[in-house]
Amino acid sequence: MQGQTIDPEKTALNYHHTTAAEAHEEHPDLRMTGLVVFLIAEGMIFIGMFGAYLILRSSLPVWPPAGTPERELLLPGINTIILISSSFVIHNADTAIKKNHVKGMQMWFAITALMGTIFLIGQVYEYSHLEFGLTTNLYASAFYVLTGFHGLHVTIGVLAIVAVLWRSLKKDHYSSEKHFGIEAAELYWHFVDVIWIVLFILLYLL
Repeated sequence: MQGQTIDPEKTALNYHHTTAAEAHEEHPDLRMTGLVVFLIAEGMIFIGMFGAYLILRSSLPVWPPAGTPERELLLPGINTIILISSSFVIHNADTAIKKNHVKGMQMWFAITALMGTIFLIGQVYEYSHLEFGLTTNLYASAFYVLTGFHGLHVTIGVLAIVAVLWRSLKKDHYSSEKHFGIEAAELYWHFVDVIWIVLFILLYLL
């Protein structure tokens, strides 16, 4: 149109937004795929540790080795119930955000973080009352390494949940259309729970 001037900066900005949108369409969101690959790698580490534990177990005629104090099942059993139950709790958060219920998501995530923290406190309490140390025998060493490594993952999971809660305080940060952080934290937490079930069976029941 005659007499109309074109703003070069605005034109460049519009072009940038257009090309960015096109690039996003051409390159799908692979964040969840990346997380799954990461968890598979972590799972392989745990599988290697489980394998080493089973080899140690099969190499000795008596397991746990003679002189190992009897294991207490009450506290680990309660801890197991808490951790497994937290998987159902965190799933409610994912269900809530898909209904755009941010407050509900925040409540379920807060409860999950609390349950994870209680689990960690229970584990520290158990450590402080065990009658064997890290170097007492092979069983003791394997026990501390496996449960300690898992405890580290629980700690990371709790921190991830707290980070999601913090970010959810920003208006419209999460919604039914945008909730990767919530799904990622949930998937990681389920992974931590499954690993603990295997650990509990190997270390406490078998």
